[in-house]
Amino acid sequence: MNHILRFDDVQLYYEHVYALKGVSIAVNEGETVALIGANGAGKSSILRAITGLRRVRSGEIHFGGRRIDGTPPDEIVRMGISMVPEGRRVFPFMSVRDNLLMGAFTRSDTAEIHESLDRVLARFPRLKERYSQAAGTLSGGEQQMLVIGRALMARPKLLLLDEPSLGIAPKLVQDIARSIVAINRDEKVSVILVEQNSRMALRVSHRAYVLTTGKVALSGPSEEMRTDERVRRLYLGGEV
Repeated sequence: MNHILRFDDVQLYYEHVYALKGVSIAVNEGETVALIGANGAGKSSILRAITGLRRVRSGEIHFGGRRIDGTPPDEIVRMGISMVPEGRRVFPFMSVRDNLLMGAFTRSDTAEIHESLDRVLARFPRLKERYSQAAGTLSGGEQQMLVIGRALMARPKLLLLDEPSLGIAPKLVQDIARSIVAINRDEKVSVILVEQNSRMALRVSHRAYVLTTGKVALSGPSEEMRTDERVRRLYLGGEV
């Protein structure tokens, strides 16, 4: 398979403290890859490096065959990378509709924008029900659906999800997990999933990397990782 993203021997520092120390990961076209590990392991730092929000100290990042480390964040979005940041950052006083349309700010193809809007609303029927509502009045799970839908409005080739289940009611976590699988399968969007809910992450992904203190400690097919004794003990509470 062809790599859509390569992250080669990347070092990234905050001030003088390293966040990533020689990390290498790859994502194949059409694949969902999970990044799991404890808080501070470097998972979100990988996403910030990919999106250009943090400049790497050394190493290279390639997307679609092009080197992108050092590229401005807005240009990276236009190249086809969309990020859903941690914390459900909606525009609270704007309607669901206007929040979704903000995701298409890089596009000028009006007819196709409306087709994308229809697809997002079909994927998340709750958003259709609350189409004219202010985003700040939605539940946490509905806001998470909204920010994922907004990211899809940019028509990404690679979708970055940072802790999508954080603070979400258990029933809606299942809905969001199913939507991640469907987006990857139906829309052919590659996905990097950063997730504290390791059990969910390993169920919806094809491969996974386990990070500890800025390094990759383990990697492999997600199905195998779910039965790996070290992963079960550290991240799955001893259960599969």
